[in-house]
Amino acid sequence: MDQPVRELSYAQAIQEAMAIAMEQDERVFLMGEDIGVYGGAFQVTGDLVERFGADRVIDTPISELGGAGVAVGAAVTGLRPIFEFQFSDFATLAMEQIVNQAAKMRYMLGGAVSVPVVMRFPAGSGTGAAAQHSQSLEAWLGHVPGLKVIQPATPHDAKGMLLAAVADPDPVMIFEHKLLYKMKGPVPEGYYTVPIGKAEIRRQGRDLTIVATSIMVHKALDAAETLEAEGIDVEVVDLRTIRPMDTQTVIDSVKKTSRLLCVYEGVKTLGVGAEVSAAIAESDAFDFLDAPIVRLGGAETPIPYNPELEKATVPQVPDIIKAARDLVSGRR
Repeated sequence: MDQPVRELSYAQAIQEAMAIAMEQDERVFLMGEDIGVYGGAFQVTGDLVERFGADRVIDTPISELGGAGVAVGAAVTGLRPIFEFQFSDFATLAMEQIVNQAAKMRYMLGGAVSVPVVMRFPAGSGTGAAAQHSQSLEAWLGHVPGLKVIQPATPHDAKGMLLAAVADPDPVMIFEHKLLYKMKGPVPEGYYTVPIGKAEIRRQGRDLTIVATSIMVHKALDAAETLEAEGIDVEVVDLRTIRPMDTQTVIDSVKKTSRLLCVYEGVKTLGVGAEVSAAIAESDAFDFLDAPIVRLGGAETPIPYNPELEKATVPQVPDIIKAARDLVSGRR
């Protein structure tokens, strides 16, 4: 029997996923700065402390390294922590625990232990939070063997991928774009999962493949509507998972459209789009290309505080439209 579907915001979907996980498994608990009575920096945890108590919704000191270390240690000893960073930028303070401990323990101990920790990172620009609170660092963590890195773009996927992450035996890093928290969409009731490591085709097309991540999926879909009116039929692939990346879905799409545009908010150099481009260049899809692959990523600069400058540093819908036009017309 199909589960009833309602409209929830992205933030509500995440909160519901955490509540379901905690109801089903007493080993699941939440950690993070101000996630208790305050409800989280972006109000995602909401009233969960009232529902589950302060021993399972734990306010941590202002020490990302310490909090991440406790979460990793708890996971190794059999618990299933979900650790929230106030901003994804603060992952930089916990890299020792994320990169040297969580990612490597299973390997270094010959598979004798697993590290089922979930870490949530509110990420991205658009809130006027300036250079130290607006970055997109998913490519950093995507470079590390042993970690799984996901970027849900819809409320449906935010809930289903978080539940899949909680059930996963390995550390899963979830990057949640801050501008998506208020976005609403259909979300089934009850428990369900969305597979980690599987991309989703959000729009079928024949002239151009746009591979996008997180909020850029929605910008790509908006651009595709404008381009459709001009006779350009765009296929939009939501990558969803950075590591392990579903390159086969991208390869199949490029074979159909013969053109590829990668759109992502992180800095262009060494970003997610570089890996997607390399995967196509190294596959048999390369022979199907009618134009060079194009990457449309963030500018080579810290994120400015000024709202107009902030917008200018990351791809916007008009930028995607122009890049797509140029690709299809042969101007790129």
